[in-house]
Amino acid sequence: MKLSLDLKQFAAVFGFAFVVAWIAFGFGNAILCLLGAAVFYATAAVAQGELDLGDIQNRLRQPTP
Repeated sequence: MKLSLDLKQFAAVFGFAFVVAWIAFGFGNAILCLLGAAVFYATAAVAQGELDLGDIQNRLRQPTP
């Protein structure tokens, strides 16, 4: 059985988890949970080749006209 979530369902689950963390640990710790999740998500994306840090660096270096 494959579980599939669309974007709205994922956002609802994510929002629920954030509020649970907020209630259980406080707002500051809930924000730290989000930051930690973002760091691990980005690390996994780089490891799987979905995120190219060289490409991002080149985009940030390009001067805007």
